[in-house]
Amino acid sequence: MDTAVSNDNPVTLDQVPAGVHARITRIQGDKGLARRLLGLGLRVGSEISVLQQRNRGVVVANAGTRVALGSSVAEKLLMQPLNR
Repeated sequence: MDTAVSNDNPVTLDQVPAGVHARITRIQGDKGLARRLLGLGLRVGSEISVLQQRNRGVVVANAGTRVALGSSVAEKLLMQPLNR
């Protein structure tokens, strides 16, 4: 596993490579962003799988739903990678 993605240090979603499962530990944004993410089924504690890393965003899966997030959102989500 990459040293930037360890189980000890949270990283932003845009740093998590494709194929890794992770848990959202913190949302570094305002309440509007948190509400928007909640509407997509993403909240603190949600476990996601990173499906694709793209130039300007990330595609993740959560509870059977795929969600594309832009880079400005991905860099505000702190993640804890999970061993699976």
